[in-house]
Amino acid sequence: MISAIFVDRPRLAVVIALVITIAGLIALTRIPVAQFPDIVPPQVQVTATYPGASAADVEASVAQPIEAQVVGVDKMIYMKSTSGNDGSYNLTVSFELGSDVDIDTVNVNNRVQTALSQLPQEVQLEGLVVQKKSSAVLQFIALYSETGKQDTLFITNYAIINILDVLSRTPGVGQAHIFGALNYSMRIWFDTQRLSNLQLTPSDVIAAIQAQNVIAPVGRIGARPISNEQQFQLNIQAGSSRPNSSATSFCAPIPTARCCGSRMSPGSSSAPKTRTSSRGSMASRRSRSGFICLPARMPFQPPGLSAPILIA
Repeated sequence: MISAIFVDRPRLAVVIALVITIAGLIALTRIPVAQFPDIVPPQVQVTATYPGASAADVEASVAQPIEAQVVGVDKMIYMKSTSGNDGSYNLTVSFELGSDVDIDTVNVNNRVQTALSQLPQEVQLEGLVVQKKSSAVLQFIALYSETGKQDTLFITNYAIINILDVLSRTPGVGQAHIFGALNYSMRIWFDTQRLSNLQLTPSDVIAAIQAQNVIAPVGRIGARPISNEQQFQLNIQAGSSRPNSSATSFCAPIPTARCCGSRMSPGSSSAPKTRTSSRGSMASRRSRSGFICLPARMPFQPPGLSAPILIA
């Protein structure tokens, strides 16, 4: 019997045991060890936004074209989508265990690009986001102001600049997301009766605002090719063409001459009631030169002073 050899020779048994123990310790530091098996299928998320659309509109114009192309992608198990009344759309595609999530993301993105031409123009301008996702939440972090001096907008901006990128670069972290992120923005309400009287549509006002929200490069003076006599090259910067331009105002011209009478005073009741919100307050101003002037970079924020961060 083999056991009799080690019973009769205890020193040999001790030496063999020590060799096996040392070999195991060396292997423990060099061989990778899987702590947990893969029990959650890899997922890929597709996100889109249709501003101003209801859940039914999002489902009909965004969800159906995308899902018609994504269904049947290689190694897909199932998919789940959500269309919100705020114009948001989320599609989560789950794949088989053991599949490469990076390859799955590329396959889904290729399918989404084929459906891009069928989507509304507003959705294409907002852009579609295709990224891998982990359903296992690693940690939640809550940021708040101890003294209460900083509001939610300040805390969110601080987290985006100083914390979010650092967490995303941490090894083992797939995604870091801020719940209820607040950005500087401008919200506008329309007086539909006034727009009807002026024979205007909301798209006319949106187009007028977008026409002023453009940064157009002018060009250079003295750029090559040019003669050797030119010694300087100047980059030209265009000045603002808006009247009474300042850092706190934004003026959009009304696209129809009938609605921008020069005699209309700022407090006139016949002016279009275009309002912006800032912390629950609304203001309406109109200039005498036929422009709707709106406060720029006005944050719309709900009450609360915390900014939770999801780490997955």
